[in-house]
Amino acid sequence: MKDFKVLKILDIFKFIFEKAGIDYDVMRRILEIKFTLDGRRVPTIVGNSSSKKKDEDSNSFIKSLGVYLLLGIILVFFVTKADNYLYQMSFVFGILMFMMMTSLISDFSSVLLDIRDKNIILSKPVDSKTLNMAKVLHILFYMFFITISFSGPALIVSLFKQGGIFFLIFLAEIILMDLLIVVLTALLYLLVLKFFDGEKLKDIINYVQIALTIALSVGYQLLGRLFDFVDFKNVVFNPKWWQYFIPPIWFGAPFELILNNNRETYLITFSILALLVPIISIIIYVKLTPSFERNLQKLNSSGGKTGSRNNRITDFTSKLVCRSEEEIVFYRFATNMMKNERVFKLKVYPSLGFSIVFPFIFLFNGLRNGGLEGLVSSKMYFSIYFTALLIPTIVMNLGHSGNYKGAWIYRVVPFTDAKSIFKGTLKAALMNLILPLYILISIIFMIIFKGKIIVDLIIVFLNILLFMVICFRTTDKSLPFSKPFELAEQSQGFLVMIITFFTLGLLGLIHYLAIRTNYGSYIYIAALIIVNIVIWKNSFNIALEELGE
Repeated sequence: MKDFKVLKILDIFKFIFEKAGIDYDVMRRILEIKFTLDGRRVPTIVGNSSSKKKDEDSNSFIKSLGVYLLLGIILVFFVTKADNYLYQMSFVFGILMFMMMTSLISDFSSVLLDIRDKNIILSKPVDSKTLNMAKVLHILFYMFFITISFSGPALIVSLFKQGGIFFLIFLAEIILMDLLIVVLTALLYLLVLKFFDGEKLKDIINYVQIALTIALSVGYQLLGRLFDFVDFKNVVFNPKWWQYFIPPIWFGAPFELILNNNRETYLITFSILALLVPIISIIIYVKLTPSFERNLQKLNSSGGKTGSRNNRITDFTSKLVCRSEEEIVFYRFATNMMKNERVFKLKVYPSLGFSIVFPFIFLFNGLRNGGLEGLVSSKMYFSIYFTALLIPTIVMNLGHSGNYKGAWIYRVVPFTDAKSIFKGTLKAALMNLILPLYILISIIFMIIFKGKIIVDLIIVFLNILLFMVICFRTTDKSLPFSKPFELAEQSQGFLVMIITFFTLGLLGLIHYLAIRTNYGSYIYIAALIIVNIVIWKNSFNIALEELGE
């Protein structure tokens, strides 16, 4: 088995783990196996590889780091100046924490909440403390690689522009930040595990993911409000008690404290928090790992009542939107899978959080600039198009499942094309995930804009219907829930996300141009209805043999 370089570096700290009562040799072997298996797993940000065969030593995760490296160029601007370190580096760590927390939620929550390790490894002479440390280190290594890749351009530039001390502080705080993110997420899941069990627990964890995503998005916006911005050289920070609960400020403070020799009390306090909170959090986590593992077994239970009411709703909506018995069957099948497939929800639900919060972030910015009256008379309601951001994620994940071996059922269906399968599945996704969210946001927008935008909301919904089919046509085709997430094929991913977002922007632009002409809105509605009827009728004529199932 391949001996990974990162494990050779870890060997230097072997004595620390042994003093903590961890069987280092066993932990190292567990990590070695995990890293080997991870060569077949593909991160969400780049999607899946389209190749059927992979080189034994090839690691899709390592290949994906180039995408983070490219995105990290945006941080370079903040480290080239030396005007206000607190402002600059608070923003840098705000962006870093946003990206890393999002990556953790989407890619590593399933690892953190994996109960197979306990069933397989703990049946051997391995203690739970060793296993849990291996699990945390497994995630931390990958989070660190992602962070270094994302912050790599800024780190290199900072070394030459700001000097070695700045570089060392930056690198040390990146490690502390990753430690804080992973451990606090685990402790949050532990809190949820403590008070809920069975199916209810699985739902609560998904709601926690949505809440985390919303909190991150709102917190990132809040970060900019902490400073009175005149120009880049004149940024005023007014300390308040509640700012001590905003971690990016902690990590920005040591730069101002050390490099500018600013000895303000609040800077000293922020710097202490940046150092101590991650260390204390990892100590608490190690102490609570036995409890975490015990409570994690609740995910195996299926307590709670089966929702007959939910079944009645599914029956009603399936007959409302489906046009054939075959569609109804796969509508109900897809609805049940989306409600019960835990890995699917771990992948998709964070996108729900973004889709909820992004429209309102832009509204708040408009409210700040022009006040309520200015907002009502503006076109800021176009921000509701951000609700559609979750559609590419949903469509790309509909083909994958943790129970993919049940896909043999497609071989016994009494028809030769997949039209009813795909239409029923997409309609289920629309009715269960997209429409409730859109209705909720539309009601709030109607209140804010005093009922003036009902025609525009109809146009947006018709565009969402069209956009959903475009996403389906753009991505690789596979039968619903027929492939494992770990080996999810992916020539789509990042490039397809860019293409689909460009398409959504184009639909929004046509909408904007239409409302600027007399009766343009109504003409556009009529055109969209016709286009949707045609495209929904003709986009799913795919033979089952073409899918290789």
